[in-house]
Amino acid sequence: MSKANYRKSIDVTSNASTAFEAVTRGIEQWWTQPDRPMRQSSDRAKFTFPPGKSYWTFELTKAVKPSQVEWRCVDALHIHEGQLEAIQTEWLGTTVVWDISEESSGTRITIEHVGLTPQLLCYDICEAGWDMFFLHSLKQYLDTGRGKPHKGATSQHPDRED
Repeated sequence: MSKANYRKSIDVTSNASTAFEAVTRGIEQWWTQPDRPMRQSSDRAKFTFPPGKSYWTFELTKAVKPSQVEWRCVDALHIHEGQLEAIQTEWLGTTVVWDISEESSGTRITIEHVGLTPQLLCYDICEAGWDMFFLHSLKQYLDTGRGKPHKGATSQHPDRED
């Protein structure tokens, strides 16, 4: 079995600065609503998915506009029915690296989730999730201005407007 990290790329029509903003300040437009924005290094945001039990907290550890962003998972609780308890903290200590580069026809974004490997219990579930949100929702958001974020989490933030 391969030990390779989850790694995928997309090409979008938006420029690199817009892509950078999408993976720092616009995450709710294509993934899920954070409890606070990640604007500068050391900012932390908690991302919760219904029914409100599973969450991941990331710290923005690198933000080199417009070319690179890194998030480090500093807290995790992934509850998935039918899975062993060990799945709950598998993302803890992993790093999500976003490489953003201008191309002649737009921008290429590569995500590498360092530590998310096929050996983890959550790999198949998480690969499908990243594929849905990165390959489809983020791409759609950057190409059309409208992504398909997970909306269930917004009910936990009644003071926020969509």
